[in-house]
Amino acid sequence: MFQKAAQGTTNHLAGLAAEHSVISEYAGRAHRVLAHRWRGDAGEIDLIFADGDGLTFTEVKKSRSHDAALRNLGKWQQKHIYEAATEYLADTSRSLATQMRFDVALVDGQSHIQVMENAMMK
Repeated sequence: MFQKAAQGTTNHLAGLAAEHSVISEYAGRAHRVLAHRWRGDAGEIDLIFADGDGLTFTEVKKSRSHDAALRNLGKWQQKHIYEAATEYLADTSRSLATQMRFDVALVDGQSHIQVMENAMMK
């Protein structure tokens, strides 16, 4: 039981570290973080960035390789990210016409980051 709880804590901390690395990556691209782990009724969005007048919704996936990380993003989760993004727009009084994209940031076991812009498209 203790080992399972410790593994959960380790995974949680590794996920936070990956998200903070991705925040730094986007900051280097002149993106400003608006929200980290934003949660609405539809679900959670790992990171939301301002890119000029547009928004970038970013899902962070960490695994031993970029390919393994990408396999952890399913259609069900993408659907909830889209729904949560719509909810975020409403909560922040933004229009559905707001320029936005949905990225996936993959972090491998060596902390290398691969950002896939517009990786989640309906």
